Amino acid sequence: MSIRHDRECVRCSGIGTAGAVGLGLVAGVAAAAGVLVGRKATTSARLGKGHPLKHRMLDVASGALQRKVPLEAMSTYLNGFHMYADEMGRQVEASHFCIHLEPDLHQCVIFDSNRPDARLIGIEYIISEARFRALPEEEKRLCHSHHYEVKSGLLVAPGIPEMAEHAYFEDLVTTYGKTFHTWQYDRDDFPYGVPQLMMGFTDDDQADPELVAARDRRLGISSAERRRQRGDIATPVVAPGANSWESGRAVQITLEERPFKR
Repeated sequence: MSIRHDRECVRCSGIGTAGAVGLGLVAGVAAAAGVLVGRKATTSARLGKGHPLKHRMLDVASGALQRKVPLEAMSTYLNGFHMYADEMGRQVEASHFCIHLEPDLHQCVIFDSNRPDARLIGIEYIISEARFRALPEEEKRLCHSHHYEVKSGLLVAPGIPEMAEHAYFEDLVTTYGKTFHTWQYDRDDFPYGVPQLMMGFTDDDQADPELVAARDRRLGISSAERRRQRGDIATPVVAPGANSWESGRAVQITLEERPFKR
């Protein structure tokens, strides 16, 4: 049989008559929505390489017809770096997509890039200094300050005007973050293992300069210039309890077996 027959024959493709009818409806709806020739269709086709036809068609249709309200509310894109809470040498770039949920709370999903095929690698909750100071001591050990990330220019908001970015970071410089990565993409090609607690840098000579330089080139920015522009932002006094790794002792998540409770 021909390759075309193998791909298009309902029986050989394993879709079945009912499935083929369903796909026809999906394709019709998607086409009516104008996505088969648009940007979403192009993205879906690229991401769907190797996926069964049914999956590709459903992805295109859902992309056109379903609203993702929580995702639409993610108004801010931040790019920075994290290190594993127990190992400074393991550093990764992190693209944050955040919503200012409450006056003293941002919530962010984190990807390894800002591309259509980006891998979801973690989450971060960003809180105000007042809320951080009110936390129990054990909870504070999970948090890192943002004072150095902001002042050093390592944390950036790509694509927005300098004045707007400056105003945003004037507020963010006093905040604290609790970050967990669910995909150790610096090591594994799949999200193996338990989530890992991550931390931020607090001084010069900690971040890998090659990692930073590669990020700057790709985004067309200069961390050094951002640092200069933020020179007038006051450096806050870091609240006790944050950046616990600086004490020489770190906390990290491990797998623990426990009796099952009925």
